[in-house]
Amino acid sequence: MPEEQPETVRARLMSRPTPLEAAPRLARAIGLAPDDLWIKRDDLTGLGGGGNKVRKLEWTAGAARAEGATTLVTSGAAQSNHARLTAAAGARLGMDVVLVLAGAPSAGMTGNIVLDGLFGARVVWAGEVSEAGLAAAVASVAEDLRTKGARPAVIPFGGSSVLGARGYAEAGWELLEQAPDLSTVVVALGSGGTMAGLVHALGAERVLGVHCGAVADPEQTVSALVGGLSDGGTADRRAADGLRLRLDQVGAGYSALTDPVMAAMTTAARTEGIVLDPVYTGRALAGLIAAVHDGHVRPGQRTVFLHTGGLPGLFGHPEALRRARSAVTDTG
Repeated sequence: MPEEQPETVRARLMSRPTPLEAAPRLARAIGLAPDDLWIKRDDLTGLGGGGNKVRKLEWTAGAARAEGATTLVTSGAAQSNHARLTAAAGARLGMDVVLVLAGAPSAGMTGNIVLDGLFGARVVWAGEVSEAGLAAAVASVAEDLRTKGARPAVIPFGGSSVLGARGYAEAGWELLEQAPDLSTVVVALGSGGTMAGLVHALGAERVLGVHCGAVADPEQTVSALVGGLSDGGTADRRAADGLRLRLDQVGAGYSALTDPVMAAMTTAARTEGIVLDPVYTGRALAGLIAAVHDGHVRPGQRTVFLHTGGLPGLFGHPEALRRARSAVTDTG
């Protein structure tokens, strides 16, 4: 059952529940029965183009506002969906936003970066840095803001903290009301908070996370967040035992597009008219397809694919755009 939470902290940024839609054509295409596969449409959360980060930001940005912050500071890759939605949340809440992004500006800045600017965020480019280097850049930016009289609040990478993961514990309970016979929910595993919240609500056996390469140790990252959500009881300490993870879809790295991921994106588009992105949801569906092939997800069971959004990132991924354009040429 849902835990009591301090509702005065939450910023209401989305309408709920998000839809749960049948996907019979996609189900048949990947080897499931037509009634087996459903899509949880968290790409339709509304704010800033939608996506799973909105559920986390209700708590993290809400807490920052409650504590008197005037500026949200967060970090991510150049095409970070979390950064885009933090910018949107700041606009909704009347707060300034500074985004510390890995890499450097380029002539072809598209996708999420365009929306970052549209929402009024200021972007600070950190260069090619490690996770620790990016965190240090965030700390430096926050300190500079303090010296100038602002009251910054740092929103963690990907929005994934114990507080942010509450949003996906709630999503898990929401999903159980929509699909009480749920067997498996498949989700992209980025910074870990989405999977952790779902595991807290549903149990590890019902959540399959597909690693996307955003963190070095996905198992430890998720386990730590699940532990933080628990109340310290023995049962809760075991909540992260037996995490179901697929580590086989990362390929050459976080931003690299693999053939299985492109095939998954194409299949979803041509069976259900659903658009996936090449970093997160495309990998998640490729992981689901591999799990069906391996027998880890079987016909006759209710499977939910969590669509976490990310459409703008597609338009900031040159290789995915090149392949999509080639498909148009091939079918013409």
